[in-house]
Amino acid sequence: MSDMRDAHPPRDPLARGRLADRASDALAAAWRRGWLPYPTLDPDALWAKARRGFPTDCENFGRSAADVADFAERVRRLTAALEEEARLNPLGRAMAHGQIVRIMRQHLALGRLWRDRPEMARTPMAPPIIVVGQMRSGTTRLHRLLAADPALSATRFCDSWSPVPQTPDLRPLMGGVMLWIARRLDPWIDSLHPFGAARVDEELGWLTTALLHPALEAQWRIPSFSAWSEARDPAPCYREFARILASDAAHRGNADRPRVLKVPQFSEDLAAVMATFPDARIVTIDRARRDVTASAASLVANQMIVQSDHVDPAWIGAEWTRKVALREARMEAALQHWDGPLVRLSFAEFNADWRAAIGRCYDGLGLSLSARAEAAMAARMKRARHSPHRRHRYDPADFGLPRAGTAR
Repeated sequence: MSDMRDAHPPRDPLARGRLADRASDALAAAWRRGWLPYPTLDPDALWAKARRGFPTDCENFGRSAADVADFAERVRRLTAALEEEARLNPLGRAMAHGQIVRIMRQHLALGRLWRDRPEMARTPMAPPIIVVGQMRSGTTRLHRLLAADPALSATRFCDSWSPVPQTPDLRPLMGGVMLWIARRLDPWIDSLHPFGAARVDEELGWLTTALLHPALEAQWRIPSFSAWSEARDPAPCYREFARILASDAAHRGNADRPRVLKVPQFSEDLAAVMATFPDARIVTIDRARRDVTASAASLVANQMIVQSDHVDPAWIGAEWTRKVALREARMEAALQHWDGPLVRLSFAEFNADWRAAIGRCYDGLGLSLSARAEAAMAARMKRARHSPHRRHRYDPADFGLPRAGTAR
């Protein structure tokens, strides 16, 4: 019987679903014939559309003037990069327009929430547990195992991407619709990252709500925006992240349980993360740089090809070689100044014996591992054996990267 590697050979890194092509062609035809308006990326026009139905000053509540200005500058820089660099296809342009308007409206809705309920953004919380590591280094598996502990808490996918609390809470339904559409545009998405609308997931959506760059540069080729954002102090984005976290905990009533937080971007911004959460417990996970880079390049190519017809795998390989090195250097520099609880795990160690790795993690962080938590983690690992993400196959050579056999 052939194993998973034989059953799922590497696919073309620029493969995309038929629906994406059909949607792009249909949009181009609709614009050409005047059936639909051409989606603008002009920041003033985007703001005008996003502000419909909101008070004129609501974005100022809960935020400093500097934080409001940071978001506005990010809008300006991002839209310029999209116009000048991204080479979007019709579907990509429509998606970029829609995403930016949605992010702006979330920004405004959060301000309105903090105007009406300012205490939510200041909810006292138990010290968080922060999982730090490169994209594709095993952070998702570690994050979800820790989140299986009923003594801890975690963020749902739907809440990450729709951060404004609702009553009744329809976000799981909205998240399900979002994933249904995503899976039809990109049939391989679940092999890259296991998703579920109400499932535990990383807080990438909260950083995107602040217009920090990780989710944006993974789907669009926008090097000027990435370089500017990398060089800029990310503190305003993490202050927004902390306000959203506190509001989410207040809404869900779990502020007394340590939140397990995970976004690979934390490795790049670890100094700012530490400053935002000085009482945190930190656990890092490390994987060989070559493997991380190749896997990340595969993910980014999969995301970019949906929205552009001009994706260059060699450029992606070079860019993510640079990104991985940058994140590693910044993470190590930040850790030199951390004197709080810290555990360092490796991808190989975790793969070899997850129970031992989790035990060492709990001991090092000063946590108690209950029998109930361990049973929940074992059940989680059993379910993961059948996860679609085990079918993620790629060839590093497609991205101009060293090939040491085809990797997963």
